[in-house]
Amino acid sequence: MSRNEAIWALGAMSGTSLDGVDAAMVLTDGETVFETGASDYRSYAPDETAILRAALGRWPGDDLDAAAEVVHRVHLDVLSSFEGAELVGFHGQTLAHEPRGRGTHQLGDGAALAEALGLPVVWDFRSSDVRFGGEGAPLAPFYHFACARSLGAAEPLAFLNLGGVGNITWIDPSKARPEDEGALLAFDTGPANAPLNDLMMERKGLPYDENGALSGEGSVDEGALGRFLEESYFRKSPPKSLDRDDFPGLRDLVRDFGDADAAATVTAMAVAAVRRAIAHCPAPPSRLLVCGGGRKNPVMMAMLGAGLDCPVEPVEAVGLDGDMLEAQAFAFLAVRVMRGLPTSCPATTGVSVAVGGGEISRPADTPKMRLG
Repeated sequence: MSRNEAIWALGAMSGTSLDGVDAAMVLTDGETVFETGASDYRSYAPDETAILRAALGRWPGDDLDAAAEVVHRVHLDVLSSFEGAELVGFHGQTLAHEPRGRGTHQLGDGAALAEALGLPVVWDFRSSDVRFGGEGAPLAPFYHFACARSLGAAEPLAFLNLGGVGNITWIDPSKARPEDEGALLAFDTGPANAPLNDLMMERKGLPYDENGALSGEGSVDEGALGRFLEESYFRKSPPKSLDRDDFPGLRDLVRDFGDADAAATVTAMAVAAVRRAIAHCPAPPSRLLVCGGGRKNPVMMAMLGAGLDCPVEPVEAVGLDGDMLEAQAFAFLAVRVMRGLPTSCPATTGVSVAVGGGEISRPADTPKMRLG
C-alpha cells in the first residue's frame, strides 16, 4: 500500500495513571507511519478522577454508570475537536486485567462513540488476544516496531513506557514485519508511576510528584527495595503483563517511612523493575527510548541512566512525542484491524498465534470502509 492509500486515523488513550485522555492523528496504512498529525489532551477533573478511581477493579455487570459517563463524555470532548479523521481507535479505560482469570476490562462503548462522532470506531482491542491465550498487553509494540523502522534504526533498541505500569518493547529493526520471529519481545516491567501517584495523593493531596521534587529530597531504603524485588513476577519469563494494583504489598513496604524517603524508594522500585526487565532481552539494546509520564520525572530518569549500560533518552531525542505515542499506537492499530492485520503475536503478549484484535463499530449512515 502506498502513501496515497494510507488514511488519517485518530487514536485515543486513557492510561492507568488516570490523568486524562491523549488523542493523536497518524497517516498510515497500518504498516508504515508516513506522518503524524494533530494531537490534544484533556485532563480529568478531580471529581472525574475520583469516580474512575472508585471503579478500578470492577467488571461488566457492576454498577459503572457514573464511570462510563465520564469515559464517554471526556473522550467525545477530545475526539470531536479533530478534523480530517477517517477512522478512530478507542482504547477505553482499563478497570481490571486478569488474563488468566476473568479476562480484561476496558470501560467504554465504541458503538456509542461511533454514532456520536459519525466515524467508524475500532475498540475492545485486547479481548481477542486474551481469548487466544495471550496476556492482552502490551499492545503498543507493533507501533514501536513501525517507529523503529521509520527512524532507520540498524541495531536492536528498546522503547520503555513509564505510565501507571511500566512496559518495554525490545526491537530488532532488521526484521520485515513485527510478527516475524525475533522481531519483538514485549512485556510489562512492573509498577511505574501508579504507586508514586497514589502515595502523593494519600500523603500530599497531589496527583503526582512534579519534577521528582519530593523523591529527590529522600533516600532509597535498600531493604524495602530488596524485598520488593523478591516478588515472583520478576522471576517469570516474558511475555507477561500486570494490572495496576498487582503489587498490593508495595505500599506496606514504605508505610512507616517519611514522605520523601517513601517517594524515593517507590521511584527506585520502578527503576529496579526496568533493570530486571532488560536482563530478559534477547540482546542488550543499543539505546532505551522512554515515553510516558515517567520520562518527565528527572529523578526517575537519572536513576535509569545510572543503572543501565545503554543510553537512556526521552523519545523526543529521536523526534517522537512521548506524550502521544500510545494514542498514536491505537490509531495505527485501528488501521491494522480494518485491514485484517495482526495486532499482537506470541513475543508481545504470549498469544498462541499472531492475532488481530478489535471490534469495529460504524455509525448507521457510514458505508463500509475498504482498506485492501
